[in-house]
Amino acid sequence: MKFAKTFSTILVAASFAAISTGALASGSHAGGHSEETAIGKAGVASKATRTVTVEMADSMRYTPSEIQVKKGETVRFVVKNVGKVRHELSLGTEKELLEHLEQMKKNPGMEHDEPSKITLDAGKQGEIVWQFTKAGTVNFACLMPGHFEAGMKGQVKVGAK
Repeated sequence: MKFAKTFSTILVAASFAAISTGALASGSHAGGHSEETAIGKAGVASKATRTVTVEMADSMRYTPSEIQVKKGETVRFVVKNVGKVRHELSLGTEKELLEHLEQMKKNPGMEHDEPSKITLDAGKQGEIVWQFTKAGTVNFACLMPGHFEAGMKGQVKVGAK
């Protein structure tokens, strides 16, 4: 009986440790993902130097569709779906976005859990906090079937400080 109780206590403690370690490792949209990609990395909200509001509309356009930032800058994007259908904003290289577009065509109901992407139902809003660590162009697009093809895309121009 004593062995079973001790084993049970150890098992519960190990489970909590595994769960809490997994939660820390998985990151969050608030900046827990720290790995750098070709377009930068998830930003920490408290380090955002400015906020840019981006509207997504059923005209298959973003407003604004071109945004200027500086290398190293962390930006909070407040993304608003002002349309009547679901839209998304995905940051990426042109290659990444085109590859993801093909995946979305095969799985149109795909859910995203990456800090560089947000999908919003009509009338909803959300945030992406992103740090732009490299100069160049970062693309963004709506990869819902038909939206990219209709012109729903834009660019973030990242200037060298």
